[in-house]
Amino acid sequence: METLDALRGKRDTRSYRPDPVADEVLDRVLDAARMAGSAKNTQPVRVVVVTDQADKSALKAGGDFASWIDRPPVLVVMTVRSDAGPRRLFDVGRHSQNLMVAAHAEGLASCPVTFHHQDVVRPILGLPDDVEAPMVMTLGWPGEAEGESPIAGPRVPFGDYVSRGRWA
Repeated sequence: METLDALRGKRDTRSYRPDPVADEVLDRVLDAARMAGSAKNTQPVRVVVVTDQADKSALKAGGDFASWIDRPPVLVVMTVRSDAGPRRLFDVGRHSQNLMVAAHAEGLASCPVTFHHQDVVRPILGLPDDVEAPMVMTLGWPGEAEGESPIAGPRVPFGDYVSRGRWA
């Protein structure tokens, strides 16, 4: 898949087949995430891959809108050192976007989910006190479409998105 096609075609999904993701496919996606840049090249982001069903089910309590994250075969939890500075969430976002676009290029579906409750997530993953897990990426082979999302729709028109020189 061409890069721009992968970027334009990627959509978040919550519908997955139960089929496992082969290690070689997963490793390519994880390596693409690893290649994301970071503020001042500090490289504070690490990932935890979760495939155990009991752990995926337990992690649902980590997010206010995560009740469904035990359905996909793979969860990729984005972690970052708490002392990584104010740009740490930007770095997590860069890694997350690389992962999701690479997954799409491999034919996988994905969706980012926020973890709001570190006190729940930390012991499940065995994270030290100085590491937080702000996001998880769900990952797997796309399933049947669940119907139109009430918030889904076309992207903002290019002319409304871009201003040149000054706010329009």
